[in-house]
Amino acid sequence: MQDTNGENQIFLANIELSKQIARQEEALEALQDSEKRYRRLFESAKDGILILDAETGKVADVNPFLIQLLGYSYDEFRGKHIWEIGAFKDIAASKDAFQTLQANEYIRYEDLPLETHDGHSVAVEFVSNVYLVDHSKVIQCNIRDITAQKRAKAERARLMAAIEQVGEGIVMTDALGAIQFVNPAFKRMTGYRGKEVVGQNPRILKSGKQDELFYRNLWATISGGKTWTGQIVNKRKDGTLYTEETTISPVRDASGKIVNYVSVGRDITEHLLLTAEFQQAQKMEAIGLLAGGVAHDYNNMLTVILGYAELALRKVDPVQPLYADLKEIIKAGKRSTDITRQLLAFARKQTIVPVVLDLNQAVESMLNMLRRLIGENIDLAWLPGAELAPVKMDPVQIDQLLANLCVNARDAIVDVGKVTIETGNVAFDEAYCAEHPGFVAGEYVLLAVSDDGCGMDKKTLDQIFEPFFTNKEVGQGTGLGLSVVYGIVKQNNGFINVYSEPEKGTTFKIYLSRYADQVFKIKRERIAEIPLSHGEMVLVVEDEPALLKMSKLMLEKLGYRVIAASTPHEALGVAEEHAGEIHLLLTDVVMPGMNGCDLAERMQTRNPRLKILFMSGYTANVIAHRGVLGEGTNFIQKPFSMNDLAVKVREALQKKTESRYAD
Repeated sequence: MQDTNGENQIFLANIELSKQIARQEEALEALQDSEKRYRRLFESAKDGILILDAETGKVADVNPFLIQLLGYSYDEFRGKHIWEIGAFKDIAASKDAFQTLQANEYIRYEDLPLETHDGHSVAVEFVSNVYLVDHSKVIQCNIRDITAQKRAKAERARLMAAIEQVGEGIVMTDALGAIQFVNPAFKRMTGYRGKEVVGQNPRILKSGKQDELFYRNLWATISGGKTWTGQIVNKRKDGTLYTEETTISPVRDASGKIVNYVSVGRDITEHLLLTAEFQQAQKMEAIGLLAGGVAHDYNNMLTVILGYAELALRKVDPVQPLYADLKEIIKAGKRSTDITRQLLAFARKQTIVPVVLDLNQAVESMLNMLRRLIGENIDLAWLPGAELAPVKMDPVQIDQLLANLCVNARDAIVDVGKVTIETGNVAFDEAYCAEHPGFVAGEYVLLAVSDDGCGMDKKTLDQIFEPFFTNKEVGQGTGLGLSVVYGIVKQNNGFINVYSEPEKGTTFKIYLSRYADQVFKIKRERIAEIPLSHGEMVLVVEDEPALLKMSKLMLEKLGYRVIAASTPHEALGVAEEHAGEIHLLLTDVVMPGMNGCDLAERMQTRNPRLKILFMSGYTANVIAHRGVLGEGTNFIQKPFSMNDLAVKVREALQKKTESRYAD
């Protein structure tokens, strides 16, 4: 019985021992499995792992990722102190720091540069922790490669810096169109601060200049995954309008779903204005070339008509009806010269002889004529500026400016009204001109002509300087008056601005460049009697046969001996035959083969005492710089009368010989 109990106890003990062995085997197997899992994780980790013996600071283990990252072999890590490994030689945590670490303490570097075995640099995040393993301290160092992350962060920083500094306004919205981000350029362009628009819809910029269909088509384009490009007139915070050239693009996530929209826009308001001005200048230049050519040819024919009419008049008894008819022909011809002068002034090809003058004196000398021009029912007020700076300009052109502007003012006034002429000194700096398109920095003399007439709307204002544009009734105006004003101002390197509103009158402000030198009074003397010849010989050179013949006849009627030549080369040959006999060369400026200036220079080289008189319907750069004759040059404008020719020829013959013809 006792034996049986003993055997049972032994049996039970064996069973318990077997269970204990089984549990131990299971635990060992679990431990082995855990170690295998840990090893797999250790070896497959995408971060570098260093295991250090906390007592000695020596490397107990290192995973493959760190070996590959730093380029050291396993043996170069194993058994070495961390501070002995080249990559960690400059680590700020010293030997003492590692050896004094306590459980649950750590050393951390968020951005630690490490040098690889081959000398390259990598940026890592370094964290070392102390763990207790079987009552022994173990230090585990986790090393994460943040080189790509750091590079991406730097690229994002550069991108944001570019977005912050770029001149175009950038707006980012969510998929529903709510604004999430705007850059500083957007703030400058619209006047809105970032916090004022974030969460808002871009419709806060709507100006009303585009209809709802425009916005529906825009939204349909971008929500359909396409990019929209175009121009939009938007409204700033202060209510002013601006034109924006913009591109709106959808932004997709990795799955292809639209998650954002990005708009990149540029304020092109000033660009559009400058483009319109350039196109207008091109149009004016093209019409100007045509007008100048027409005026030149017309002047030639008109000179012939007037010349022959005056010659015929001298042969007819004043009591005969034909005498009165010829007088009417001459009168009409002279009136027609005003049209060609307007065309030439508009084309900026009108030959001018500028002098330094006081603009106040020039205006005052015109006041009586202007009062007669505008009529008794209109009050003319004259407000001269004090200590006015001088300008350099042809006095005749000032007369043209005043006459055209005052006639324009008169026509704008119904019944009674007032026209005011003002002058003054003004100056504009670069900052002012940057904010006021059309203004040019510098010091100017202002000539302003204002009226209290009907004024003009914006559509009319945009067209007033176009040639042949007029809002007057048929037969009441040629449409050249303000074109002439524009041409004169531009020819003198000035600029003009117009201020007008319907029913509130108009002010034309002309800005002429100052001239800092002595002021000369305008001479307007007229010679009453026709000066005749003293027997001098004149060589006339003109490529237009009818004008050549007429000029020869006029000079002969004045008593001059005349030789005619149709080309410069023919003139040189004639001059050789009459060496020393020719007193005056009367030559056209623009001719085929050789211009009049070159001809005059060659002839004056042979005969230094030869006097020169140029004639032309318009001048070219061969005789002038930008259409301006040099001071002292003898010049007669086509068409001319016999009286004009007589005066100019006599002035040229009596003048001291000059060897230069243009500045």
